[in-house]
Amino acid sequence: MSKVKVVYWSGTGNTQMMADKIAEGIQAAGKEAEVLSVDAVSAEELAEEKAFALGCPSMGVEQLEEGEMEPFMCDLEGQLSGKKVVLFGSYGWGNGEWMDDWVERCENAGAEVIGREGIICMGEPDDDVNDELIEAGKNLTAV
Repeated sequence: MSKVKVVYWSGTGNTQMMADKIAEGIQAAGKEAEVLSVDAVSAEELAEEKAFALGCPSMGVEQLEEGEMEPFMCDLEGQLSGKKVVLFGSYGWGNGEWMDDWVERCENAGAEVIGREGIICMGEPDDDVNDELIEAGKNLTAV
């Protein structure tokens, strides 16, 4: 694994900030991070990696963004078996149900979700969430 990929979709910039913090953790662990918008990578390319991070905010009625991230996940889902994944995203309402559903979806596809849950925050990530994201980035390099 030459670079650890952090793939995300962000509408307001909050999830992008989260992606950058994961990359910071990857770099702190001595690896190179590659932060990519979901439209800049194919599911087939990502499936070649052993470990990666995926980020998407809650949209609509607590679901993944439907135009880019959901189709990407549909393409990736059948290729998740044996992968180690960090899931993250922000939200502005609700209780985080979209993340619980996303974790379950990935685990049902055979992925190991690092930390056994996704990392979420309401709005912009605060210092505690940033620390959690940095730690998750470090954990991605240990595979």
